[in-house]
Amino acid sequence: MKQTNLGLLIVRLSIAGLMLLHGVSKLISGLDILPEMLKDVGLPSFLAYGVYVGEVIAPLLMIIGFRTRLASMIFVINCLFAIFLVHSSEIFSLDGNGGWAIELLGLYLFGALALVFTGAGNYAVSTNNRWD
Repeated sequence: MKQTNLGLLIVRLSIAGLMLLHGVSKLISGLDILPEMLKDVGLPSFLAYGVYVGEVIAPLLMIIGFRTRLASMIFVINCLFAIFLVHSSEIFSLDGNGGWAIELLGLYLFGALALVFTGAGNYAVSTNNRWD
């Protein structure tokens, strides 16, 4: 018997739960050099606060299953910003063990992208909205 809804719950909890730890860390330690990095590429520095949306609010929504598809889109955008602002030199690189240099970020990105297409499943706070 397939347990698709349980599988989607596990994906939501693992992807969002692990990213939430990154977000909480940034809440505690601050944004460090992110505003300056954004200015260096011609973007307004206030966009740095978007990291809180992408790494705290979106993961919390994904965990509880409220507007999961929308929250996952925000999560994906957050991952893309991280890749292109911080890890762009590593996109086509392998690490010392032969793995993709940004494989963890790739797992976050593609896991969230899958949730954009599937939604949260039935084990969620909200299941009837098109963004769930």
